[in-house]
Amino acid sequence: MAATDDKTTHFGFEQVPLGDKVRRVAGVFDAVADRYDVMNDVMSFGVHRLWKRLAIDLCGVRPGNRVLDLAAGTGDLTQRFSRLVGEQGQVVAADINAAMLNVGRDRLLDKGICDNVNFTQANAECLPFGDNSFDCATMAFGLRNVTDKQAALDSLYRAIKPGGSLLVLEFSKPVLPGLDKLYDAYSFKVLPVMGRLIADDEDSYRYLAESIRMHPDQQTLKGMMEQSGFERCDYHNLAGGIVAIHRGFKL
Repeated sequence: MAATDDKTTHFGFEQVPLGDKVRRVAGVFDAVADRYDVMNDVMSFGVHRLWKRLAIDLCGVRPGNRVLDLAAGTGDLTQRFSRLVGEQGQVVAADINAAMLNVGRDRLLDKGICDNVNFTQANAECLPFGDNSFDCATMAFGLRNVTDKQAALDSLYRAIKPGGSLLVLEFSKPVLPGLDKLYDAYSFKVLPVMGRLIADDEDSYRYLAESIRMHPDQQTLKGMMEQSGFERCDYHNLAGGIVAIHRGFKL
């Protein structure tokens, strides 16, 4: 899944040397970090906030839990998990990109939400946490940017406690008839223009649109989670399949 051969992988629709993808993805998020939340609101018409709330509800996080928010970005999920786990719990906000992690840390500090939150720069493919460390792990809109997605899922499985769960919120494949054509028109004609006007960065948002198209579809991702060892895997389509929430359990 990660590469077309031993030396290359995809960066959007472009084939690049395997070692270059992490650097180039980092460049994308370095460029958009300061305006990431604004662009998310504009791109999704604010609906991404509802998608994230639905994902959090499916996690079933309780007071005292230890939660990993991987690809935490600007901290949307981290903030809500912090309230749910309470003083006896802990949230680890992890992201491979330092710029995004710093924006998230500053945002939560401004809101006085850090007493039960730790921030860690981490690569999803080789998480720096012990086995069976978390009651729940989430990855919202980050898996598609990982070079070796199967390795990331394997690493997440190792880090989750028996009885715990993984939830992946990610763009997926439209399932409603005709929606794919409308979605393509929006993604490749409108989105880059919005990126140029709002974030002064057309190329990064063109990459984001392309990376969505290269991400595994719903059934394929479910199979990858099962291959990593997760059981009772399911997914819930949102917005006609433009976004999907995948969930699996470590039993």
